[in-house]
Amino acid sequence: MSRMKAVQISKPGGNFELVERNIPEPARAQVRIKVEACGICHSDALVKEGHWPGIQYPRIPGHEIAGRIDAVGEGVTQWTPGQRVGVGWHGGHDFTCESCRRGDFVLCKNEKITAITHDGGYAEYMISPAEAVAALPADLPAAEAAPLLCAGITVFNALRNSGARAGDLVAIQGIGGLGHLAIQYARQMGFRTVAIGRGSDKEPLARKLGAHEYIDSAAGNPSQALQKLGGAHVVLATAPDSKSMSALIDGVGPSGKMMIVGAGFESLTVTPLQLLGQRRTLQGWPSGSAIDWEDTLKFSALTGVRPMIERYPLEKAAEAYEQMITGRARFRVVLTIA
Repeated sequence: MSRMKAVQISKPGGNFELVERNIPEPARAQVRIKVEACGICHSDALVKEGHWPGIQYPRIPGHEIAGRIDAVGEGVTQWTPGQRVGVGWHGGHDFTCESCRRGDFVLCKNEKITAITHDGGYAEYMISPAEAVAALPADLPAAEAAPLLCAGITVFNALRNSGARAGDLVAIQGIGGLGHLAIQYARQMGFRTVAIGRGSDKEPLARKLGAHEYIDSAAGNPSQALQKLGGAHVVLATAPDSKSMSALIDGVGPSGKMMIVGAGFESLTVTPLQLLGQRRTLQGWPSGSAIDWEDTLKFSALTGVRPMIERYPLEKAAEAYEQMITGRARFRVVLTIA
């Protein structure tokens, strides 16, 4: 049987191990993907440290996968070998589940999750349910497409479902792995885009990415600065800093909302009066499914939205993960797999 290289975690909190495994065969309704690139996401810590209950080890991490269909299982008619495809966090449905039948994307106990319920993309090949695969535009390189399958879709899907219309003031909190993409999407969607970061040194990059305005949260009250611009119809909170998010509630305009995609563990500080008086709302948004990935990828290819990436070979996955988890990586880290 043919063999492949893969990087696995053998136990919660274990080290990354470069191993050889048999190349897996797709079962019914599955496809095999020859991986060309796999992004490294902060959520990979769920596998690395065992924070998600029920993970079966050893497990191959990675849920930002770009490559080509290599083989298809019985019953698969929508995909053929050679097609360029991507796979993200959402790893397929349980069609006995009411939410799945409706096509809702929620964090559901019946949801399959790439690299959580089955092996991910830190490998030369991976198996995916056929319904969890998205077509990859021909003019979007694999290494640039991979982060769009998690970071990209998270902010793109939140913005397009935010209720904001072209010309509305939309503020992006944070200019990191999520925020640098959100600024680009907001500008390309026609929003009056405001970037909010800490320090004046981030302003040139924010404006290069497409921000019309920049607010330095270290230089004064960011909510007051937003209100001077008319108040934000939407604040998209991308940096997982609850204190910074809370400081922006009063910058949301009448009937506006704060959408939260930065996953932190600390509580927000907000009073009922802050919401009631201006009819403000708070909303979370958790990524999307395969059709949303395709929309994200098509929009990115059309408008030129691209992630800023650092590349590492598969053999240096441990080093790449450390670069990401310690915050030394400025934006996104991607494993490129020959």
